[in-house]
Amino acid sequence: MNAIKLANYTDVKAQELWKTLYLCAKDNPKRKFHALYDKVYRPDILLEAWKRVKRKKGSGGIDGQTIEEIVMNYGEKEFLNELYTQLKENRYNPSPVKRTYIPKENGKVNLYYLTILFNKSLPIIKKQNP
Repeated sequence: MNAIKLANYTDVKAQELWKTLYLCAKDNPKRKFHALYDKVYRPDILLEAWKRVKRKKGSGGIDGQTIEEIVMNYGEKEFLNELYTQLKENRYNPSPVKRTYIPKENGKVNLYYLTILFNKSLPIIKKQNP
């Protein structure tokens, strides 16, 4: 299987999972999903989440690490492998977040939580999985 077919296959498998979970949740709004942790660290799910962080041009986190630094200095494959290993072995501990208030034009403020880039793919995974 070449790289393009493999990439398309992983996209399809991730979308199938999200669609199945979405339909189950819509069918029964009171349903609780108890066994999703093993889905979070699936390589296809991590890869899709990383692609979305890159596509949205996610900014660096409070540690100052940027997407470009990860790609150039660390390598995407190594980054995702490390995240996968930590999640699978239940050793992943997200870094603390920094709360910041950003003023709006109407005088009110928006609350934002800033995290490190390493943590940014996991909320995307959680958001995708209803």
